[in-house]
Amino acid sequence: MSHAARVPVAIAAMTVMEFRLSLRRGETLLATAVLPVVVLIFFSSAPILSIPGERPVDFLLPGSIAFGIIATSLVSLGITTAYDRHYGVLKRLGGSPLSRAEVLVAKLAVVLVVEAVQVALLVGFAIVVLGWALPTTAWVAGATAAILLGTLAFAGLGLMLAGILRAEAMLAVANALFLASLVLGGVIVPIDRLPAPLGVIAAALPAAALTEALRSAFASEPTPTSQLALLALWGAASVIVAVRTFRWE
Repeated sequence: MSHAARVPVAIAAMTVMEFRLSLRRGETLLATAVLPVVVLIFFSSAPILSIPGERPVDFLLPGSIAFGIIATSLVSLGITTAYDRHYGVLKRLGGSPLSRAEVLVAKLAVVLVVEAVQVALLVGFAIVVLGWALPTTAWVAGATAAILLGTLAFAGLGLMLAGILRAEAMLAVANALFLASLVLGGVIVPIDRLPAPLGVIAAALPAAALTEALRSAFASEPTPTSQLALLALWGAASVIVAVRTFRWE
């Protein structure tokens, strides 16, 4: 088999293995599959969030999807990669026929698969449990663009940090950034309700850009190019830094 023909097969095999390993991590399943659904149902059902002219589920569904993307792309990918580096897994993979680029492609493929499952679960629960109705098909392109660019931004950040921090430090930093994204990303609390200084900071962060882009898409409104451009900028910058600074062992 030629090298060109071998590459897709090797990436597919690595992707399947990474996906199986992710299914064995209970904390990963909790953060990526269970918590976003809990946030959606709890805050949509409890009389906590009140937005004039808008049902809670309309606001919270895009936020919950962003929640899942951040948990998968930044927290799960970053922490597992840091520990793979800590325990020498990446070093051993470097001696296999897989190239380092192919390993990263497989890891990103698993992230996209998990996110597809997340979106299906959240949309399904929103429809069945909360009575949400799918908008027109116009939302698909905008939501897809937001999800892909959001994944690029947060996966880039996760890999960048995983390549320069010790595993224990990565665990703490990833969780701290995750909590900050929940507060400043408009996931549960609208950005315009934050104190003015925090609102300015939030508007420049990828979490807020992701949630706002998703809300526009699910409302069948044109996705703001400024939000997509901000996500693309964060993604390009984090990937470039990750490539330059990542240490494999």
